[in-house]
Amino acid sequence: MQYMTLSFTHKNTDIKTREKLSFNSEEKLYNVLKMITNHENVNEAVILSTCNRVEVITSVKECKESLSFILSVLSHISSINKEELENRADAYENVGAIHHLFAVCSSLDSLVVGETQISGQLKTAFNFSLKNGFCGPKLKHAMQQCFKCAATIRSSTDISKNPVSVSSVAVSKAKELLKNLDGINAVVVGAGDMSELAAKHLLSSNANVIIINRNYENALALAKRLGKNSSAQPFSNLREAINKYPLVFSATGAPHAIITNDMVEGKVFERYWFDIAVPRDIEACRFENVHVYAVDDLEEIVAKNLALREDQAKVAYSIVGQMTADFFKWLQALSVDPIIKEIRSRAKQSALSEVDKAVKKGYIQQDIRQNVEKIIHQSFNVFLHKPTINLKNVLELDESDKIIQSLQYFFDIKDEQLKDISTTKFENFRRDE
Repeated sequence: MQYMTLSFTHKNTDIKTREKLSFNSEEKLYNVLKMITNHENVNEAVILSTCNRVEVITSVKECKESLSFILSVLSHISSINKEELENRADAYENVGAIHHLFAVCSSLDSLVVGETQISGQLKTAFNFSLKNGFCGPKLKHAMQQCFKCAATIRSSTDISKNPVSVSSVAVSKAKELLKNLDGINAVVVGAGDMSELAAKHLLSSNANVIIINRNYENALALAKRLGKNSSAQPFSNLREAINKYPLVFSATGAPHAIITNDMVEGKVFERYWFDIAVPRDIEACRFENVHVYAVDDLEEIVAKNLALREDQAKVAYSIVGQMTADFFKWLQALSVDPIIKEIRSRAKQSALSEVDKAVKKGYIQQDIRQNVEKIIHQSFNVFLHKPTINLKNVLELDESDKIIQSLQYFFDIKDEQLKDISTTKFENFRRDE
């Protein structure tokens, strides 16, 4: 069993490509997960799809063929050449895959380092995969530990204090452009997490927020949650609103643009539109005084954020490194414990077999058989005590994998014989959770 992750992010993939790779419906996500896990080499899979990244997180039997197959699936669903995807993607295996997963969940690989939204998005992706049978014990444990890592970093560092998200960066950019948002009317299109976060930051900057959503009831519900200075309008008012107010923030899950060129009217005042959706909600505008900012345009503010959090990120990465090492140490223990149990079981069976022979030949009387078995059992315990301790301590050594494999070879212990024990330990294992 190996871990492998295929990663497309703001670092290696432009927004147009990320749009084509994005999963904007549960049906599409389900179908792709089913295609991927139907391959003979892929055991489990979780797909994280956000405005800034697509991560295909897997447990596989073999990495090379699995990677090629997953790239073929993504090429098929996105209509992007497989070779282009291969050139863009970052592929991580085993230690690299787990380290990357922990860093992503802890928001160290985000466009805005320290933002807390990514952990929730990963939990949603994990739960979807788990509910639909695409995630089993191997990825389940990795996911549980990545959430624990993120929580440890939040409690041990200041990296998420005064949290910053893509939504808040967009609002920060609006404040920079307009100098002051007091009393400004801002349209927020959508009623999901990104929209709600943008609305909250706008309200904290004393702006008035108008929520517009295709489902008017959801818009009303969000406006009610937001409280003072927020209101809702039906989706049919979108055209009027974008031509009336200076600020627009759009973050819907629509598969295509919802603000198109034909909707835009010429106005004398400056308008600033922030498209924080992937795929993008807003078409490029032909009017010079309509300024459209997409996710990738916010990198200047993000760069300042990175500089401020650099020291805390170093501490956070050290935690990720340690918890990654702990994770693989535990995985190795999965191999050690069943081996110890198998060796002890074989020693016991050999002893009992020889006692049986001795009784049949009259070397041992039946009435003392149990006492003989106890003596032999105790002898084997004494004999195996030091090797057992040494085998457990071998996990501290860099060459532990080779030692464990050698032990399996000498005792002719096959991986298949250890599989049931390891799977059970995966299911039952909890580390202070």
